[in-house]
Amino acid sequence: MSFPTKAPNIIPAMSQAALQWLSLVAVVWLQFINGTNTNFPAYSSELKQLLSISQLQLNNLAFASDAGKILGCLAGLAADHLPFSVVLIVGSVLGFIGYGVQFLYVSNIISSLSYWQVFCLSVLAGNSICWINTVCYIVVLRNFPAYRQVAAGISTSYIGLSAKFFTDIVDAVCTKHSSQLRRAKVYLLLNTVLPLAVCVIAVPMARVIDAGKERKKESGFIVMFVITIATGIYSVISSLGSDPSRLWPVINVIIMIVLVVLAPLAIPLGESLVGEWWLRKEELRVHDFPIKELGSVEDGKIEEEDDVSVEVCQEVGAKEEIGLKSMVMRLDFWIYFFIYFLGATIGLVFFNNLGQISESRGCSRTSSLVALSSAFGFFGRLTPSLLDYFFSRNKCMVSRPASLVALMAPISGAFFILVNPSNLCLYISTAIIGACTGAIASTAVSLTSDLFGATNFGVNHNVLVANIPLGSFLFGFFASRLYHKEGHGGGGRCIGMQCYRQTFIVWGLLSLIGTFLSVVLYVRTRKFYFQRFQAAAARRLTADVQPQWINQPSGCSRRRSFTYVCSSLQ
Repeated sequence: MSFPTKAPNIIPAMSQAALQWLSLVAVVWLQFINGTNTNFPAYSSELKQLLSISQLQLNNLAFASDAGKILGCLAGLAADHLPFSVVLIVGSVLGFIGYGVQFLYVSNIISSLSYWQVFCLSVLAGNSICWINTVCYIVVLRNFPAYRQVAAGISTSYIGLSAKFFTDIVDAVCTKHSSQLRRAKVYLLLNTVLPLAVCVIAVPMARVIDAGKERKKESGFIVMFVITIATGIYSVISSLGSDPSRLWPVINVIIMIVLVVLAPLAIPLGESLVGEWWLRKEELRVHDFPIKELGSVEDGKIEEEDDVSVEVCQEVGAKEEIGLKSMVMRLDFWIYFFIYFLGATIGLVFFNNLGQISESRGCSRTSSLVALSSAFGFFGRLTPSLLDYFFSRNKCMVSRPASLVALMAPISGAFFILVNPSNLCLYISTAIIGACTGAIASTAVSLTSDLFGATNFGVNHNVLVANIPLGSFLFGFFASRLYHKEGHGGGGRCIGMQCYRQTFIVWGLLSLIGTFLSVVLYVRTRKFYFQRFQAAAARRLTADVQPQWINQPSGCSRRRSFTYVCSSLQ
């Protein structure tokens, strides 16, 4: 008599698991090319010259890119009602139009554009980023519910490498003697074409995969951590070093493609190979049991063991599963909103003004500062994932609002350090602000889901990050006004520590208020995270208990899998 097993179901189960990893790879690709707004300083001078605008108007164009996030909730609504493939294509087309028209203008194919037309195009291009990010966040959260912080941190960290990759391509295309206008054209062309091309490639892979029962994925994430850290280290080293030959930028591009595009594919490929091996192994376990050895098994059916070995501790549900209307009525949301506003958003405004800050202090190595902020921003985004993973391995859990407290305090201190005129203090503060800003942005993805649920995450998180354009305008305008006031009309330039001293003090005090708000949010959510920890500990204890099996066929042993394995059947 032949007994049924779960072997026939292994093929779809394992192929679905491989598709889950493939979706993460697609998200990494999308995030890697989605930091197009970070390239603005590379062609801003050319826009300023062509449009004959002031420095204040140029700052407004930088704000325009952030202003596109105000309409980010449209991307969230679209993701709730439209296929992800449509959302990705819409986002990439918006960027294609926003950056494409600017490319035609800089290339003199379009004879004239007004300042407000360029402003609107920048808003459109900035909004395109929200559409792609929304799909990336939702795919990661739904495909890896038990590893949401780990998966989100790994994928979002690649945004920090966009500027580095685009610069490598520009260096490979242009020579050292190429004009800044030619380099600006290449940057805008890449911003126009590359996101659209990658979105078309990623459309079949960036989707929610229903793989049934969640399986352990520690080994896959360890491999992904190794690849990501190696990519970051190489990016830092190659950014700080000089080019030994003309071919070096081309080599950089090839190595980055291998590390980001090809290396992560090893994980879904390995998952598929393991699935095939597991299938062959399970086929060998199918045996015909003599009826006399069945003991008291009723009606020829064997009670199947729950696959304890592949279960993972699912995270407890969100504090609340609510939509936009309910969320904006919650005090926790507004506390959270202003924490981000007074932390990560101020950090982003600092980086938008980093060129002028270094110039006013007499620091000539602006490119090194940009590379430093990018590198520490990358590792800052990755660090919460690493800590979350290793804490969970050691059966510990850190409250995410508590993490915000630990990240907000250094930002405040870094702004006060900037009052010191030393270039060393400038480098130290830039590294601290870069790391903490990146870590807050990464933590916020999971924290939004924790507090308000994953069902309406697309809309909820886009409403949260709408504080970025608001802060970009307010803080940027404040800094620009003080800059021009201290410049005393000197051709729009200000040299000296007085240019930003008051700005740094105000930003430091505001970040200090944000730190206090982080403590308040931690106190308000402490009970929720404690219950979450208790529930996770209870599930781990349950998973560790080996069930007692009775009426087991003679000569058979029960493995934590799908079938009986018999060692003495003839």
